[in-house]
Amino acid sequence: MKIDLTWPETADEPLLAAVHRVLHAVVELGGAVGYLAPPTRDETDPWVEATLAMARTGEGRLALATVDGTVQAMGLWRRGQEAVFRHSGEIGKVMAHPQARGLGLGRVVVSGLADDARAAGIETLTLRARGNNHGAIALYQSLGFREWGRLPNVVEVGEWRFDEVNMYLELGRPPGTILHGSSPGGPGSSPQPGLSPQPGFSPQPGFSPQPGSSPRPGFSPQPG
Repeated sequence: MKIDLTWPETADEPLLAAVHRVLHAVVELGGAVGYLAPPTRDETDPWVEATLAMARTGEGRLALATVDGTVQAMGLWRRGQEAVFRHSGEIGKVMAHPQARGLGLGRVVVSGLADDARAAGIETLTLRARGNNHGAIALYQSLGFREWGRLPNVVEVGEWRFDEVNMYLELGRPPGTILHGSSPGGPGSSPQPGLSPQPGFSPQPGFSPQPGSSPRPGFSPQPG
């Protein structure tokens, strides 16, 4: 048995049919991949074309895992679109055909996506999983993803409601990156309400205090 990971940038009929085959089979068995009913080619073909267009411009990539030449699993990563999130990316549509489960293809796909995103300059990868998809969550955790929060009962499947589990993986940052986190100061900072500034305090560009608020006595913002 030979397993390969491929990264297409253009679609032909065999590729479109192969992706549809996997998507349709996964959704037909209730897979949590974003569809309420098994999709038709009219739905999946445009999605594939749009995803590959994204790949051609460096905005993400689609990974296809083949077993002895047949596409049996897939996944993608997508770069953040807002200017302040261009260093971040999101993983999605990770799935394996029911006939190929148990071969470790999910691990192959997600590991490949993380490596590819890192090479493209992505610093943090995020993903979302349905709360009852315990197998997928365990896989992501084993690959280093950490949960950062849950939205309770927001995933709608008919009358059912499920949690959305949010996870992230840090891929590394370039030298000189300042990890300021949530510390005071820096571009866009604002003081806590009810606090007064230290004499000589000068707010950062973009500072906008809440109405009636003032920084605490002795507050000194961190260097920007």
